[in-house]
Amino acid sequence: MVSVKKVQVTFDCAKPERLARFWCEVLGYVVPSPPEGFATWDDYTRTLPPEQQDTSFVCSDPTGVGPRLYFQRVPEGKVVKNRVHLCVRAGTGLVGDERLAALQAERTRLEALGAVCERVMLADEENESCIVMQDIEGNEFCLD
Repeated sequence: MVSVKKVQVTFDCAKPERLARFWCEVLGYVVPSPPEGFATWDDYTRTLPPEQQDTSFVCSDPTGVGPRLYFQRVPEGKVVKNRVHLCVRAGTGLVGDERLAALQAERTRLEALGAVCERVMLADEENESCIVMQDIEGNEFCLD
């Protein structure tokens, strides 16, 4: 029997803390406490050599159920479509106009945080509606 493993989702990005805090707002995640002996993450970061400052950041599900998200600074920017993306389940259990209204409400909330709507995919004979979005660094994700 195969055991279930916890996973971490890693984002390559330009500004790890900024992107992590965006996803905290999207998902209701939290930033873990700073290392022992430090009141804030800024206090901790200031103790690092300049080349190690602001290179990564983490956020996690406060319930411990969802995956930890890890954000690491990379020198290159995003060029093409993501090969993996998150789907934010804002319309679970809803169908038709009720689902679309829930997705649109979440779209509005996320746009206020800096997300961008790429396209709205309306329901058809096979699929319910979903909305393709981009986070503050242009990474695609879906509201479904």
